[in-house]
Amino acid sequence: MTRKAEHAVILGFHASHEQIHPRRLLDSVIRAEEVGFDAAMCSDHFAPWGKDQGHSGFAWSWLGAALQATSFKLGVVNAPGQRYHPAIIAQAAATLEAMYPGRFWAALGSGENVNEHITGDGWPRKSLRNERLRESVDVMRQLLAGNEVSHDGLITVDRARLWTLPDSPPPLLGAATSPETAAFVAPWSDGLATVLQEPDALRRIIDAYRGAGGRGPVVLQVHLSYADTDDEALAIAHEQWKTNVFSAPVSWDLDTPEAFDEAARHVRPEDVRGSVLVSSDAAWHAARIAEFVDLGFDEIYLHHVGTEQDQFLDVFGDRVLGQFA
Repeated sequence: MTRKAEHAVILGFHASHEQIHPRRLLDSVIRAEEVGFDAAMCSDHFAPWGKDQGHSGFAWSWLGAALQATSFKLGVVNAPGQRYHPAIIAQAAATLEAMYPGRFWAALGSGENVNEHITGDGWPRKSLRNERLRESVDVMRQLLAGNEVSHDGLITVDRARLWTLPDSPPPLLGAATSPETAAFVAPWSDGLATVLQEPDALRRIIDAYRGAGGRGPVVLQVHLSYADTDDEALAIAHEQWKTNVFSAPVSWDLDTPEAFDEAARHVRPEDVRGSVLVSSDAAWHAARIAEFVDLGFDEIYLHHVGTEQDQFLDVFGDRVLGQFA
């Protein structure tokens, strides 16, 4: 039996729009709350990472339905500045927070070309994407404070104002997968969101965020594969997540699902273990989650990378979540 966490931790469900039809994904998030998950979050992509994933519903439409159908909090990972104008994201976030106070958050990042190239604009180098993100966040915070905003820079805003505001603005976290980016987001973010890596790498990311002044919660998205056997769990992980094993800049710069599929042609099943926790043993997964809690994560969102979620939800609701209550 895995020992209970030494500090309270939120265990959430990650809803993957790239893999699951939004109707079924809504059923899954409702089920996640029923089995005992504390919260949920979702991706926000225009395209999947590979053709085998096969979906990419519009996150902001789905979020309204999911917040109405559940009672826990939900977040989204979003990239303002190219595909989305930051004033539009500020309006969307303000409306969700006004309708569902205290239940919505957004983690903001610099994006990936596979989603952003659709505008036809060039794909800027990382340093410019970070500058654009910072400008976007500044604009969003001014709008959420009720100000009229005009701005000329890497983004342009002309006399924008939000006419429907929540009582308090929603948290805007910074999305980061490296210590350098974690330090970059620390001064302006209400928290840090990152994804599964080796424990030492995660520790460096948290340390960089805290060392640069970050004081908000630290949030981790964990990709995992659970099935009746280890072989089945590995097969699911390889089929669905082999296009997601690449580190930056490959993951930032490839521009189509077909390009990711081509890059993944020689990815072996064993290769996905570096990006996905693979096991048929729920207790083993619980032990890995406990390690992330020990690193200091405040919220951990579990993403079963298979397209069928029911078994994962029921088993983890019965055997895992209670160990961290």
